[in-house]
Formats: sequence, C-alpha cells, structure tokens
Amino acid sequence: MLNLTQKEKMHLQDQKNHEELCIKKYNDYANQAQDQQLKQLFKENAQQEQQHLDTINSILAGQVPNMNQQNQQNQSQQSFQNQQSQISMTTGSYNASDAYLCNDLLSTEKYVSNHYDTTIFEFTDHNVRNALNHIQKEEQEHGEKLYNYMASHGMYNTQQLS
Repeated sequence: MLNLTQKEKMHLQDQKNHEELCIKKYNDYANQAQDQQLKQLFKENAQQEQQHLDTINSILAGQVPNMNQQNQQNQSQQSFQNQQSQISMTTGSYNASDAYLCNDLLSTEKYVSNHYDTTIFEFTDHNVRNALNHIQKEEQEHGEKLYNYMASHGMYNTQQLS
C-alpha cells in the first residue's frame, strides 16, 4: 500500500481534474469536428486520457501502477495509431471550427504536460514517478499528433522567420 503525502495527494487531485477535463474536451470535440480523421484522433486521445485518469485514481487509492502491462497495451495501440496517421495526411484548406478545436486542445495538452512535470518532481516513490512520467510522455505525444495534424492541414504556420 502506497502512503501519499498531503502534497502528493494535492498534485494528484489536480492531475485528476486535468484528465477529466481532457476526456470531456476530446469527446465533445470529436462530436463537433468536421473532418473524420480529426474525429478519430480526438476519440483515440480521449481513450488514452481515460487510461491516465484510471492510473491517477489507482495511485490516489494507494496502489502503485504496473507500467509493464500498460506499456504493452500502449505499444500495440500506438502501432495502430501510427498506421492510421500516415494513411491520410493531406495539405490544403481547413475548416475554421476544426482549427479552433485543435488550437484549444493543443494549448490544453501543453498546460497538462507542464503540470505533470511539477507533479513528477514532488513524488518520493520511484514507481509512481515512472508512471507519471509515462503519462506525461503520452500527453506530449497527444500534442505532437495535434501539431502534425494542424501542420499538415495548413492550420499551423511552421515557416521560419528570416
């Protein structure tokens, strides 16, 4: 059984709130998105956010998560997602509403990932730190997927300033 400090509990509660918000946003935005590829991206990210929430709840309940089992599940899911992402990358015009949804979620992912950084440093248990680090890495991957979608659809200006 894991004994959490008050500060650790406070950080986990914040992360729990962030994960709940991410799940809600991704699910709501999947229903609002016009592009089918974007809908699928949002649904996949919502599923991973649910896994994050489950992990946070497990830690709050005093259980140290088993990262080996989670890593195996995520590797097979990641392989499928990479195949899906490569199939339909296009450039060109975009829907302004979809661009807004992407921008909002990218900002959310940046914020959540940054907060995980602080949370990780506050934990004393090595296994919990590893679990939180794993979640943070996935949050960054969500941001990367959003960025790649946005850049490939002309929603994100990637030209360098001279």
